[in-house]
Amino acid sequence: MALDGIVTRALAAELQEAAGTRIHKIHQPDEHTLVLQTRGGKAQGKLLISANPTYPRLHWTTASQSNPLEAPMFCMLLRKHCEGGVIEGIRQPGNERVLHFSIRQRDELGDYSLKTVIVELMGRHSNIILVDPASGQIHDGIHHVTPAISSYRIVLPGSTYTAPPSQDKTDPFSIQTYEQFEAALGAVSAELAADKRIVAAFSGISPLLAREIAHRAGTLGSLGDYRALWEAFSALFEKLARHEYEPVIVTGADGKQQFSVTRLTHLDGETKIYPTISSCLEAYYGDKAERDTVKQRAADLYRFLQNEKSKNVKKLEKLSETLEEAKDADKHRILGELVTAYMHQIKRGDASVEVINYYSEEQETVTIQLDPQLTPSENAQRYFRRYTKAKNSQSVVSEQMEAAHEEIRYLDTLLQQLDSASLQDIEEIREELVAEGYMRARGRKGPKKKKPARPALLCYTSSENIAIYVGKNNTQNEYLTNRLASASDTWLHTKDIPGSHIVIRGQDFGDATLEEAAMLAAHYSQARGSSLVPVDYTLIRHVRKPSGAKPGFVIYDHQKTLFITPDEQRIKTLPSQVKA
Repeated sequence: MALDGIVTRALAAELQEAAGTRIHKIHQPDEHTLVLQTRGGKAQGKLLISANPTYPRLHWTTASQSNPLEAPMFCMLLRKHCEGGVIEGIRQPGNERVLHFSIRQRDELGDYSLKTVIVELMGRHSNIILVDPASGQIHDGIHHVTPAISSYRIVLPGSTYTAPPSQDKTDPFSIQTYEQFEAALGAVSAELAADKRIVAAFSGISPLLAREIAHRAGTLGSLGDYRALWEAFSALFEKLARHEYEPVIVTGADGKQQFSVTRLTHLDGETKIYPTISSCLEAYYGDKAERDTVKQRAADLYRFLQNEKSKNVKKLEKLSETLEEAKDADKHRILGELVTAYMHQIKRGDASVEVINYYSEEQETVTIQLDPQLTPSENAQRYFRRYTKAKNSQSVVSEQMEAAHEEIRYLDTLLQQLDSASLQDIEEIREELVAEGYMRARGRKGPKKKKPARPALLCYTSSENIAIYVGKNNTQNEYLTNRLASASDTWLHTKDIPGSHIVIRGQDFGDATLEEAAMLAAHYSQARGSSLVPVDYTLIRHVRKPSGAKPGFVIYDHQKTLFITPDEQRIKTLPSQVKA
């Protein structure tokens, strides 16, 4: 993985400015992630710590994180022992992907107590552990490791903390001479290529960084020349020892990204340099972790909605065929009229009759099929019944087709909402499907969880300091449009495209706020990646929900339309928070 011991070392150096800062608040947005808000000292801001198995990371962040209404137990424990405390120091043991935060706090009696928060950034073994440094006893970890999972180290309340097993590799920063370098490489298999030998010999070096060293030495893909490798190795680690970093992200032609704390000259693609390792990591990870978690949680809902949509598409195809058949209704009426007109020429037992079609301008002769067992009058009535049935089916089928189209529009809206949903949004969508009768409620043990009186809404602040609310699912859309918004507020929605309800609070705003709200409407819609997206806007007083309509469906008038291309960077600069 790209986040190796060298990147962790760069993070430890950058985070030293947090020493002396006070932990003001602690939040736990999800089961893997903590956000520490710090104040005072040399640095203040939000420190994101994630033990996500796929995207473990630690860096300063400016992004907004959702704050659950009920804090998890581990978050409550950290608040008790660390909130209000001062970060006294941050250290990295060896070149491991581990950081120790020493935090000093006054306890309930006013005495100072010292706690250590250990952050382990080791892929699927990542963890955040609160430890008493005096006894080495674990208070708790964000992930529990039981004896059934690991017999080497247990992470449970009351157990003794055991550090991750050492890999017994040479510290690259301890290498000062070519002889030491040669000896370290000589201790590993000579059959390995140059970059793989570097990984096997030295601690903290990822395959990505090793390939960069081998490339600079001109030995990438071969066993390599020790002297050339040494020159490239020593030049790089002299800079790293002085904490001279160049955080970069390289984006390949296929869109795949790689990051490091030094230039990656062996990779082809666009290279972007960042001023700090935190800004580099935030740009690289973005919302990858949350989106992956959401995708996993939403996978069953996505499949269900796709299946329901496919059923309605097939239903439309069959209804279209029925409608085509019903278009021949007048043909049956004409045949009935002709049988009636020429009844005197027809005898019971006739299988067919040839008559002149006086309804046609050409007055051609037509052959009418008859049922020999019926009288001429009964044959005429048979055609009239076919006409009546086909005529009636046209209106019924048209109604069924409109209902199927409405169903598909509703399902498309839910699919679009899943694309930009948070974990809380997914639960609200699931509850909506249960309420609408699409799904059964999942069995729950214990008392039923009380549903909040109002959903939490995402609120952006425009460049003109105006509040812009976003409804990310139908539950939020209904509350925002029908209950929260005032009659004089401005309402926006993408024109004829599934998307979110957007509301600008108040009337005293300029074109910049309207443009930013339109960008948000396009961003939270099915046309997210398109340009010149049509967005309608009107006052809330002109928006209403028809009786019996699906959740989130409204009609509106007095609207104006503007065309907007979403600017992702501009949207990211708008402050946002979740308001309950």
